[in-house]
Amino acid sequence: MAKVPSSVVAASGLVGGYGVARWTRKRQLGGAVLAVAGAAAAQQWRRQAGGKAAGALTVAYVAAFAGSHPLAKKVGAWPAVFGVAGAVGLASWAVADRKA
Repeated sequence: MAKVPSSVVAASGLVGGYGVARWTRKRQLGGAVLAVAGAAAAQQWRRQAGGKAAGALTVAYVAAFAGSHPLAKKVGAWPAVFGVAGAVGLASWAVADRKA
């Protein structure tokens, strides 16, 4: 079975967390999706790039989640989520997946 790149896991966690929260109308369920994907990505980051890089990418993941809220007021919810997911995915690829 092929390994899913951490960039895909992280971006999917942001998009999936928002999607689940929106469609189920249960923010806690969306938060659980976000947290599980973030934890899985962080494990991969640590294995692939080390602890410091994993810490920085985890901060970026949480900041992207937080930053998507004010950004959504300017550009809309889905564009904000896709934008921050793309940014985190790109950062993850550059730091961890590109080397793998």
